[in-house]
Amino acid sequence: MGILFFFYSLVCFLLVISESFSSSSVMMHHVCSPTEAFALLHFKQFFQISDQPRCLDETDMQYERHVDIPKTKSWNESRDCCSWDGVTCDMLTGHVIGLDLSCSLLNGAIHPNSSLFQLHHLRTLNLAYNELYSSSIPHNIGRLRNLRHLNLSHSFFEGEIPTEISYLSNLVSLELFCYGCELDERTFETILQNFTNLEVLSLYDVNISSPIPVNISSSLRYVDLGRTYLRGVLTESFFLLPKLERLYLRDNDLLKGVLPKIHPSNTLLELDISSTGISGELPDSIGTFSSLNILDMWGCQLSGHIPDSVGNLTQIRYLDFSNNHFTGHIPSTISKLKQLTFLGLSSNSFSGEIPDIFSNLQELSYLYLRNSSFIGSFPSTIVSLTQLQRLDLSYNSLNGTIPSLVFSLPLLSLLWLEHNKFSGLANEFKTNSTLEHLYLSHNQLSGSFLQSLASLTNLSTLDLSSNNITVDEGIQITFPSLEVLLLSSCELKDFPHFLTNVKKLQILDISNNKIRGQIPNWFSGIRWDNLSYLNLSHNSLTGHLPQFHFYNLRYLDLKFNSLQGPLPATICNMNNLTFLDLSRNNFNNSIPSCWGSMTSLIVLNLRRNNFAGSLPPLCAKSTSLMSTIVLNDNHFEGTLPVSLLNCSGLEVLDMGNNAINDTFPAWLGTLQQLQVLILKSNVFHGPISTCQSTFCFPKLRIFDLSRNEFSGSLPAKNFGNFKAMIKLDGKDTGEIKYMEPFLRSLYPSYEDSVSLVIKGQDIELERISTIMTTIDLSSNHFEGVIPKTLKDLSSLWLLNLSHNNLIGHIPMELGQLNRLEALDLSWNRLTGKIPQELTKLTFLEKLNLSQNVLVGPIPHGPQFNTFENDSYGGNLDLCGSPLSKQCGTSDPSHVPQPLESEDESYFFSGFTWESVVIGYSCGLVVGTVVWSFMFKYRKPEWFVEFFEGIYPKKMRRSMKRAQRLRT
Repeated sequence: MGILFFFYSLVCFLLVISESFSSSSVMMHHVCSPTEAFALLHFKQFFQISDQPRCLDETDMQYERHVDIPKTKSWNESRDCCSWDGVTCDMLTGHVIGLDLSCSLLNGAIHPNSSLFQLHHLRTLNLAYNELYSSSIPHNIGRLRNLRHLNLSHSFFEGEIPTEISYLSNLVSLELFCYGCELDERTFETILQNFTNLEVLSLYDVNISSPIPVNISSSLRYVDLGRTYLRGVLTESFFLLPKLERLYLRDNDLLKGVLPKIHPSNTLLELDISSTGISGELPDSIGTFSSLNILDMWGCQLSGHIPDSVGNLTQIRYLDFSNNHFTGHIPSTISKLKQLTFLGLSSNSFSGEIPDIFSNLQELSYLYLRNSSFIGSFPSTIVSLTQLQRLDLSYNSLNGTIPSLVFSLPLLSLLWLEHNKFSGLANEFKTNSTLEHLYLSHNQLSGSFLQSLASLTNLSTLDLSSNNITVDEGIQITFPSLEVLLLSSCELKDFPHFLTNVKKLQILDISNNKIRGQIPNWFSGIRWDNLSYLNLSHNSLTGHLPQFHFYNLRYLDLKFNSLQGPLPATICNMNNLTFLDLSRNNFNNSIPSCWGSMTSLIVLNLRRNNFAGSLPPLCAKSTSLMSTIVLNDNHFEGTLPVSLLNCSGLEVLDMGNNAINDTFPAWLGTLQQLQVLILKSNVFHGPISTCQSTFCFPKLRIFDLSRNEFSGSLPAKNFGNFKAMIKLDGKDTGEIKYMEPFLRSLYPSYEDSVSLVIKGQDIELERISTIMTTIDLSSNHFEGVIPKTLKDLSSLWLLNLSHNNLIGHIPMELGQLNRLEALDLSWNRLTGKIPQELTKLTFLEKLNLSQNVLVGPIPHGPQFNTFENDSYGGNLDLCGSPLSKQCGTSDPSHVPQPLESEDESYFFSGFTWESVVIGYSCGLVVGTVVWSFMFKYRKPEWFVEFFEGIYPKKMRRSMKRAQRLRT
């Protein structure tokens, strides 16, 4: 019985224990608040998982390691929400107190009434590094009053940051890196002054546009206000914060003042005021920042000497004084900074030689002394820096021989020595060099020394441009890693044969040399699968263009050679070509029709060749990227292809000096990016039709239709559409800016260029400035009056309406074109006086009003007093300086005569009213007699032959032309 009782008791005990564990398990499973779990799941539904990572598995000196993990994938109802990735709970209450979804590949938007704001117990919210496009930070963020850590940076938020964020007064850290966001000035002040617990504040790239604050919470430890458009004068407030460790004020160019002469606490570890307007001298007190690890003053306005006290910054690892106005010598005390890994002193105005102060800086990895007016030889102590990875001594006046030891530095990968006066290079280099990028351009190196570089087997980039070097024909160099070879402006006479051993080449530039003859077969036959850039321009190449096998080529420049013949059809196989310049050669025949389907082509320049035939359907596909089409000075004929409408990004179209026979292409006005339209010297004819679209030629700056057969009145309505010729904002800084072609982001050396008649001379512009707004309608058959609406084009720089049939007065409204530098109205039929208002054109340098029917005195004014006789010639009734004819002395019997061209002047020279009456009377008699003869004898042939003998041929031509002008 006792045994049975024992077993019964044991079973009951086990059942109780089992139930206890079961109950405990259930309780553990339901720690998370069901309401908050539901809120999280509802929040999740608004996002997708992106396939674009935002975080990198890297570590640097400032940031922790972050890896992209789709944390919300672990969220489901079968698990307690407290066990979900990124979710932290209070295990006593079950409330969600932390949500870290940084680097979670979230793609979507946060709804203003998102269930996220139902998590009232949240203390930490981190949504950094996601893709929350088109999201503004919702106003309901202010409901999370318990938040202590808020990080919404790098997630593409936009719009105005709500003022409700000022309700979160318990915040310890606030990070809102947010390009395109704006923060109200009052809210900003509230955060800095009233968030008494705030330790971390990061607002980089948030538009605050506020004066720099004076009252700042003393609890701040980390402050990043970079690129926030702060303005005003930098005060001592930041530097006196007792706990401040890191201060970043970079990229605020409106932030002015000088560095305060203070002795701060030694807590400051990092100070970055780069790219600000801070000016003046660097105070000696800079040496009291003894705890600094990073001091970045790149791109300020600092001047004077660098104080010796900088040597007291013995803990510093990163020091950058580049792009300032420092003078004198580099202080020798820098040699005390033994922890330095980065030293930047570039772009200053130091004097003398580079001092030998680097031998103690054995941790130095980056040394930048570029463009600082140094002279003398290569500094010898640099070759002892065994940790050096990058060295920049470019754009100085260093001379002598480059020591071989610099190529033996065990970690050196980049070496910039271009734009100096080095004359020699060491003959022997240590093998197995780590050097990857070597820049030696614009020196005084001469002879053939490529063999000396053969041991640099890791070279990826070699730039020897603008030296007096040659390449031996039989030289054999492999360069197994070479990707970029720049040999422009040297003394090459042949294609370097060693290129057959270079297999990985991506960029090759041998332009501006003395290479003659045909492109060799061995060169065109090389299979460079990775070659993307090839520049053979400015040589003396002849013969036909071979069939290249560089099918991944993106940039091909062959301009300024003597290549000839038709183009090979295989050029269309270069599907990735973005830039093609064949200008100034002797190519002929037609353009391959397949070019219209090259959708990657951005720039096409064929100027000054012998191409002929009709234009192919350029931009045949709507996906075309064309921005520049320059085909001037060829023999193209036919009409403009309407397919140009597909060139939606077209900026420059130059078809001048061809034989195109067409009417005005008003349909080009729909191209919203078009800035330059040149159709001069063709056979365009008819009136200038008006655009039908609302926004027509809105960005046009250069409009040249000169030397065509256009007729009708001047296109007054079209002028009103030229918005780019109207200064809308009134801002005029006086700074000359240039058109920035899209391709410049890929090839910085590329510039759009055009040829224009400027102030009477045909000039080719290698760059197009944005102030060069011109209208040239000269040498056509335009008639009628000059439109007064031209006055609205207030940024117009050149106006040429010469050699037309314009009548009426010169509009006094032209005096409002206060940026005008050249005005040519010559060879028309303009009458009346020269308006006094034209004397207001203070920038006017070229004026031509000659060969009109103008009368009266020539106005006086600052610019008008500089013009000579040829500005007014042919106007017989103008008087006053600079003409010899004085006002009030004209012959009263003289009647002003309109001016004709050569043929017309012969015919119309005696065409006065007296001659008209006499001619009419005589003609009536003679006509009656002749009519009687013809009626009686019916001899029209005799009549024709008789009068052909009477009228000179020249007069007959004049009569025909006069009749054509009338009709």
